Amino acid sequence: MPYGAWVNELPTAFFMVVHVAAFALGAGFAWLAYKRELNVLGTGFAFYGLAELTYMTYHLDWTVFLFAHTIAEVLDLVAFVLVFAAAVWQAVGARRAALEPTR
Repeated sequence: MPYGAWVNELPTAFFMVVHVAAFALGAGFAWLAYKRELNVLGTGFAFYGLAELTYMTYHLDWTVFLFAHTIAEVLDLVAFVLVFAAAVWQAVGARRAALEPTR
């Protein structure tokens, strides 16, 4: 038996609570980012929220595990890249502003 098989004994409601909570965090962070006009960051968190919704499709028996997992992982990867890009963009902008000579 593979390691972690005990997880299969947990009720579906447990997984739904986890994914709904993760979706709520992603949606909340996306909303805050868009509110502050941080569009790249907001889009990254929106993709994370979409990934969580995609994971839920498996637990709702709308898709098979590998399909939901693969699509969600791609959405998570896009989210990770966008959040990282937004952070780097912000840091580079701040550094450039600090290095500019004052007039």
